[in-house]
Amino acid sequence: MHITFHGAVREVTGSMHLLGTDTDNILLDCGMFQGRRKEAAEKNRVMPFDPGMITNMILSHAHIDHSGRIPLLTSKGFAGRIFTTRATADACRYLLPDSAHIQEQDAQYLNYKSVRKALSHGAAINGQTMERREHDKLKKLLKKNKHRIDTEIVDKVIARYNIDRVKPLYDSADAEAALTQMDGTPYRQTRTIGRDLSVTFYEAGHILGSAISIIKHNANGQTRTVAYTGDLGRFGKPILRDPASNFEDGDRDIDLLIMESTYGDREHEPVVDLKPRLKAVLNKTFDRGGSVVIPSFAFGRTQELLYVIHELYDEGAVPRLPVWVDSPLATNITTVFGEHPEVYDQDTHETFLRSGKNPFDFKQVHFTGSVEDSMTLMKETSPNIVISASGMCEAGRILHHLRYKIHNPKNTILIVGFMAQHTLGRRLLEQGEAYEKEGRQGNPPLLKILNKEYPLKAQVVKIGGFSAHADKNEMLRFLKSSNLNIKRIAVVHGEEDQSLAFADLLKAQGYDATVPKCGQTMVVK
Repeated sequence: MHITFHGAVREVTGSMHLLGTDTDNILLDCGMFQGRRKEAAEKNRVMPFDPGMITNMILSHAHIDHSGRIPLLTSKGFAGRIFTTRATADACRYLLPDSAHIQEQDAQYLNYKSVRKALSHGAAINGQTMERREHDKLKKLLKKNKHRIDTEIVDKVIARYNIDRVKPLYDSADAEAALTQMDGTPYRQTRTIGRDLSVTFYEAGHILGSAISIIKHNANGQTRTVAYTGDLGRFGKPILRDPASNFEDGDRDIDLLIMESTYGDREHEPVVDLKPRLKAVLNKTFDRGGSVVIPSFAFGRTQELLYVIHELYDEGAVPRLPVWVDSPLATNITTVFGEHPEVYDQDTHETFLRSGKNPFDFKQVHFTGSVEDSMTLMKETSPNIVISASGMCEAGRILHHLRYKIHNPKNTILIVGFMAQHTLGRRLLEQGEAYEKEGRQGNPPLLKILNKEYPLKAQVVKIGGFSAHADKNEMLRFLKSSNLNIKRIAVVHGEEDQSLAFADLLKAQGYDATVPKCGQTMVVK
């Protein structure tokens, strides 16, 4: 048995590892690269293997950096099954079509820009001329009601004048087809995934449905076992059970552990400080008459925020101002959370379920649906809380909330999760913190949002306790508190400095750890 590392190796997105035996090829995750548009698009379109050679796939959890290229995989010839937990399969019902919609919208916008650019050069495109009247008419017809792109007109111009067309990575039909290949499996139930190959899922504590995968190969009288953490969660967080520590006897001896390292050289704020920190931010902002804008992942982070805000409101710890969830995807995913109380921890049952309360729904919370409702909310000036996608501020409705709120020092932009390099979220955080250290003196930093610069006058605050990833100490706690016997560890899913630092920490603790490079193969002995 061997493992080839194809993605999220010395970086944090695009998780993809290929496990091979003499008879089967099992893909561990099929994630999307995220970051600079051009670089990410080039990476995402290239599969480093023939999808038709993959026997089956294991999906650790539904986050797009682990699941986002599945529709591309299935559309290119993968005909096997995708084994995952039941909650992850249910979440993918919304996440993958949403990802396809984003791919389609991005392609439409880039094609519109290409046509606009071609028309701006005059009445000749690629050597073909048109009458000035037709040229001017086309420019006016590219958008409906000055806002919506008329894709039919754009497509006609592209076809007629041989303009290079941008195609989406995959479309909605591809996403829907991919969902038919998913097999939802309960935790701790073993499934056959190939000849002499099986997988058993254990709780990872990262997001709803996230799993540690124990993959066993029994052949020629020998057993080899690979464990894949996917993304590990924190201990003591609301809603979900902690990462598993008690593994079945037959799953305990691990020849190779593939382990994440997102925060391999960092420590989070204690989980116990999470609620009081949020309480302080909300009260300070409301006292100065401002609103709190929270860029948040639709899956996991939004529901955790609602849970803690619900607790604060029930306790009367903060003013009960309106809470808006402005993300159709987050609304749907919150429904999925409600469908899987079997994975909740004991505290959630005691705090809410036993008294008949929904942890994620209360009097002050509102879920916006239409674009029109969202636009009205953006212009709202009275204090409130807005939770909106996307978490790294690279796309979605959050961009519009930021451009309406970023210039007002009464408001707070609350960062509650990891912001990858080269994202607007990272720039917001770094420049906001730098401006704060300077005593907010002088001209505020300028940030470009939707091709226009805005002064960053709003307060920028980070609460690390909301992170869904374990920090270095919690990852060590998982290793030391579990009953696993681990021979070797391959450190993945972390920016290079984090992965290398975590590997050094593991070595100092007596573990045989290495940080593979992209494309490297390790033999499981």
